[in-house]
Amino acid sequence: MAGKILVSTAYIPPVAYFSLLSSADEVLIEREENYVKQTYRNRCYILSANGPHILSVPVLIGSFHKTAVKDIRIDFSKRWQQVHLRAMIAAYRSSPYFEYYFDKFEQIIAVDHEFLLDLNMEFILLISNILRIDTPITYTTHFEPVTAKPADFRYTYTPKKPEQVEYREYMQVFQYGKGFVPGLSIADLIFNMGPDSYQYL
Repeated sequence: MAGKILVSTAYIPPVAYFSLLSSADEVLIEREENYVKQTYRNRCYILSANGPHILSVPVLIGSFHKTAVKDIRIDFSKRWQQVHLRAMIAAYRSSPYFEYYFDKFEQIIAVDHEFLLDLNMEFILLISNILRIDTPITYTTHFEPVTAKPADFRYTYTPKKPEQVEYREYMQVFQYGKGFVPGLSIADLIFNMGPDSYQYL
């Protein structure tokens, strides 16, 4: 998909997110929108021994005030960093490429980023590098209303509804006996396929 696309921020985004980035000429990440709860903006899904598992970054938001994504702060009163790292280790330590990439993920999670947007961007840039995606990525400077334009993907992918994407299967750690699980975080693809991940996109 050539041209400029508009996407939401996301925490260790799903595979489909990076498929979009890899085929675009330019990417704008929305930072002016009001924060939307229970979306990929602060969560991702990995594959554990018990099936898909949510990793959610706790955030500080006012109960009665709409808050722009760029102003969303991470809540460090909860031990989410340790929880996420332990979950990743349990899920992927036996994957073929865990030892090659886990340290890079750990280094980002271990930093006490004040803002969710900064944490997400570090991951998006790291993963883009791993996947050999060199598409220019910048932030929006103002909010534009939702449109039906093909290039607006801000609200296309959400955990609340099945993705309209056909995934090719790849080997997963806990696939045996359960079958392939689609729609997971890009971390699942990277830990299982390593340098061949970019070819999958």
